[in-house]
Amino acid sequence: MPGGILTLITFVPLVGAIVIAFLPRERPDLARFTALGTALLAWVFSLYMLIGFLPTHPGFQFVEVADWIPAFGIQYKLGADGLSVVLVVLTTTLTWISILASFGPIKERVKEYMISFLILEVGMVGVFLALDLFLFYIFWEVVLVPMYLIIGIWGGPNRIYATIKFVLYTLVGSLLMLVAILATGFAFQDAHGGQWAGAFDFEQLRAFAGTTGFANGLQLGAFLAFFLAFAIKIPMFPFHTWLPDAHVEAPTAGSVILAGILLKLGGYGFIRFALPLFPDAAKTYAPAIIVLSLIALIYGAIVALVQPDLKKLVAYSSVSHMGFVTLGIFIFQQQGLYGAILQMVNHGLITGALFLLVGVIYERTHDRTIAKMSGLSGRTPVYAATFGFFMLASVGLPGLSGFVGEFLVLVGSFAYAPAVAGVATITMIFTAGYLLWMYQRLFFGEMSAFLHEIGSHLTDMRPVETLTLVPLATLVVVFGLFPGLVLHLVDGTVTSVLNSLGRATAINLLFWQ
Repeated sequence: MPGGILTLITFVPLVGAIVIAFLPRERPDLARFTALGTALLAWVFSLYMLIGFLPTHPGFQFVEVADWIPAFGIQYKLGADGLSVVLVVLTTTLTWISILASFGPIKERVKEYMISFLILEVGMVGVFLALDLFLFYIFWEVVLVPMYLIIGIWGGPNRIYATIKFVLYTLVGSLLMLVAILATGFAFQDAHGGQWAGAFDFEQLRAFAGTTGFANGLQLGAFLAFFLAFAIKIPMFPFHTWLPDAHVEAPTAGSVILAGILLKLGGYGFIRFALPLFPDAAKTYAPAIIVLSLIALIYGAIVALVQPDLKKLVAYSSVSHMGFVTLGIFIFQQQGLYGAILQMVNHGLITGALFLLVGVIYERTHDRTIAKMSGLSGRTPVYAATFGFFMLASVGLPGLSGFVGEFLVLVGSFAYAPAVAGVATITMIFTAGYLLWMYQRLFFGEMSAFLHEIGSHLTDMRPVETLTLVPLATLVVVFGLFPGLVLHLVDGTVTSVLNSLGRATAINLLFWQ
């Protein structure tokens, strides 16, 4: 494996964005195909990394280190373990699919759109690979700007409101996380005689947390700051209210990336940083986070049940499904953590596909009202079958990937507390209810007057639309039948996180020092 593979994956999209900036504006197809080619190249590099990754080797692989701001111990440090590899490949896959899906719908300011999308990929990949906390924060913030532009320029009629809400929520969490990062770095520096070397290096901080450990007060405060940043991004209840607005106003590809990748940044942050660095605080706050996760499961499902807008229904289903991720993380059980990681991957594939399918019908009808769409199957049988496949995957049909992740979380939840598993199981019944009812209203019964008026414009799926969904459907089946392909990759990550928690003791909130 040649050196610099992680830098290539991270910054090839930036090179593509620079090239597109110099292309003539009157040739939008050049921008489209350059962006697609760049995204495919990054995808190929990520697959090369996947092939070269050795799951049985502990620690991070392909590590790249260079001094960046040595006076404060800040480094350019990238590295990948199994969790990083899985999420980077998911990111590069959904990026080229999203760019391809944008060829038809995006007709204005194509250059700027493609540049924004490629810079967004730089930030997302960088978050999953950064091993310096300050570098991680830079990539975390990079993600915010292009997504703001994608929603704010190419979004729906209420896009300005949605973007301002999105930015305010995420910026508040990010700034609190920056304070926690600086506090952690200063604490490490103080413990090492005023030396800044390694003060933001995740591997050194993790080793310090596992031996000496940070003071109780710092752990409680820093974990809470990290929690708010990651909980807003997931988003957990009650920090979720920005998500439905952002989804509804975002263009189709923006919704795919928002659901498929951006929500995973929060789950990744919990597993990578919050638990290993502040294990005692994690155990202290875990019961409250589990309760919030259960509320998110139930609340998201019930609210989705009554949504008249198809896209908003899928958005609220994300709130519910991501509740399984946080539940699986904070029950501190092996099966639960495996299930949480697998659920992150599955949610990216399945919900990303559902948003693509919502975009397909919206392009033909310019409407997403479920009540107006009855009888779609008569005119669009391929679309109906494809939608049904991904709907059943989201329900958790055995044999498809959505089942395995939720099942593992339920197994871990039962080991933690049978009552917790019982509440989560009831939520799965709600999920089946709102998805099956939605599908019945869309595709069965007599064709609505609204669809009759559309007439010949209501066509079945086009080849490009099918091409964007075939890879996702394939992975849903493969991971449903062979979940070990993902679980084997992340085995080292799960073991490392649980080992750090195994040495932890919950902090007494009344008498901490």
